[in-house]
Amino acid sequence: MMLRSILFAITFYIATALFLVLGSWLLLAPRAWAMEGLRLHGLASLALLRWIVGTRIEVRGRENLPEPPFLVAAKHQSAWDTFALVPIFRDPAIVLKEELKWIPLYGWFCQKFEHVLVRRERAAVALKSMVGDARDRAAQDREVLIFPEGTRRAPGAAPDYKPGLTALYEGLELPCVPLALNSGCYWPRRRLARYPGTIVVELLPPIPAGLPRAEFRARVERELESACERLLVEAASGPAPSPIAVAALAEREPTSAATS
Repeated sequence: MMLRSILFAITFYIATALFLVLGSWLLLAPRAWAMEGLRLHGLASLALLRWIVGTRIEVRGRENLPEPPFLVAAKHQSAWDTFALVPIFRDPAIVLKEELKWIPLYGWFCQKFEHVLVRRERAAVALKSMVGDARDRAAQDREVLIFPEGTRRAPGAAPDYKPGLTALYEGLELPCVPLALNSGCYWPRRRLARYPGTIVVELLPPIPAGLPRAEFRARVERELESACERLLVEAASGPAPSPIAVAALAEREPTSAATS
């Protein structure tokens, strides 16, 4: 498994570098062409992961997607999420930290894709700017995708939702599609190991626009966490259980026993 993981890491980063370098001319092309390159990179990366490691993807709930524009609140467990979610949508604008734009080629493409780049050091100003940029993207009938916790969280970790999601929900006045996943069970953060199995992405029914702030926040967190918990259990109990999922559930057993 480790040999396969190393081989995949080598091929993934070489392929990504080739996409950036050989596709650099797309920086001067229409944005739609560059977005198609981004989509193809995601599909190619998923194919490499399937062929080398044996990790597949299953997308559930496509029928729950409304017509764009809409807001997507996605769990974030892995670097996998940053490329694999792109092909699911028509023209996603992803909320990312602004520091990424200074990375040669990668950062230039982030600006070319017209993602929503956020400065995190000045919260109030950053939120206002983020909402304004997101409105511009929504006006182009794009999906606005945000990772509400702002950073990768291990499967089963306690949620830590930031105010950016609520600000976007109120500012955009659009329905919000919660997106649950279990990618961290197969592509864990801060590890080289990649595990075979099926990463499940589940698109939940949209939450309508216009709900009170507290009600929306409670509902999106409840629905996302419940779905991710179900996917975690599924990853731990399948024909080829994910060791990450098994370990995450095992860590709770002493606590549960002490409470009972």
